[in-house]
Amino acid sequence: MINENYQKHFPVMLNEVLENLDIADGKIFVDATFGNGGYSEAILKKANCKVIALDRDTTVLPRAEELKKTYGERFEFRGGEFGNFDVLVNEKIDGAVFDIGVSSMQLDQAERGFSFSKEAPLDMRMSQQGITAADVVNTYNESELADIIFNLGEEKKSRQIARKIVETRKSAPIKTTTDLAKIIYQVIKPSFSQKIDPATRTFQALRIAVNDELNQLQKGLEKATLRLKPNGRLVVVDFHSLEDRIVKNFFKNNSEKTVHVSRYRKSEPKTSSAAFAFASKAIEPSSQEVALNPRSRSAKLRYAIKQQLPEGVCNNDDEC
Repeated sequence: MINENYQKHFPVMLNEVLENLDIADGKIFVDATFGNGGYSEAILKKANCKVIALDRDTTVLPRAEELKKTYGERFEFRGGEFGNFDVLVNEKIDGAVFDIGVSSMQLDQAERGFSFSKEAPLDMRMSQQGITAADVVNTYNESELADIIFNLGEEKKSRQIARKIVETRKSAPIKTTTDLAKIIYQVIKPSFSQKIDPATRTFQALRIAVNDELNQLQKGLEKATLRLKPNGRLVVVDFHSLEDRIVKNFFKNNSEKTVHVSRYRKSEPKTSSAAFAFASKAIEPSSQEVALNPRSRSAKLRYAIKQQLPEGVCNNDDEC
């Protein structure tokens, strides 16, 4: 029986993910951000295929065990960061899906310290290893904090918030999520007219810094591309501009360039070494999904298809 704690979590843009992965019997797919297993289970239900699931968060293991009992050899969980995709996944695959950022499940676990609306230790570590958000706010200097909050949170009042953090910690360490939120509210007063809570951007910045999320995303995309078979699909769902910029640029920089030539010119075989033959524009969730699942409102999906090259021509990322 599926744990009720997982039932309330909805995989974002699930229909679009399934459609653009090109799922079929006998194929191998990687769910690079397993979480509560929504994508993994839906892929397994859609065809007689195999799913390899990755996650650095050890709290997902009970859910992974549930799927293993149901799907047997068709499902395999491998713990680790998706930035190490090529180490965790040795085999060639037909597709991979990434759902970037913090999961609803992690936000709902107050003790993890991801949410400013629930009092908890200021942690934010997805892997539960390494430095915590409390370490960052209590030890980094004012300039370092300001840079993190501005660059990773796109917070315009980053310098004022950093100054207030340093000033406050002189009296006592900043230990909890609510401690930090109160400091931020002293700089940006909450009001009903604001679309997002004043603490949102600073908490986002600290989470990204603690988990090295942007670097992990870049590495994950590169390493997953190495493992894709010709015509394999790479599907990414992201939730804010920093992530989406990385995904968009990665697909653009590694895709077949469109060259306009005369229709009367004799066609020649492709010799491009680009990784992808096609990369989509951003796809947004339907209004129906946003109404049912507000978390999806900022989501964007992009996908790319691995190039099928003529014999004797190699991708830069493939062995010849």
